[in-house]
Amino acid sequence: MNRTEFVIATSIILLLAFGMGWLCHWLLHRFSRSAGTDLSELDRLAQSLHEAEEMRDQAVVWLETREAELTNQISQTEAELRAAMEGLRDARQEAEEMRAYIERMHANG
Repeated sequence: MNRTEFVIATSIILLLAFGMGWLCHWLLHRFSRSAGTDLSELDRLAQSLHEAEEMRDQAVVWLETREAELTNQISQTEAELRAAMEGLRDARQEAEEMRAYIERMHANG
């Protein structure tokens, strides 16, 4: 095989490889779903995802605020409960003292 035949054979092989590559690209483009209409759908999905993330962030902020409010309310309720329990304990002690005083008065009287 001389030089001219080698160049012609190489050219034919490269031309066939180029043709097969182009044909594969065309087939893939034809059967793939990434057409222009799909790009607009991807844009719409990206916008929906962005809106959903914003709504999630707003919900997280609202939940954190609500949680802080409820924690504060629980703390206040617990403080009121402690005060009421102390008042009840004092009232019971005073009632016991009154009962003892009345019993002593009846015993002396």
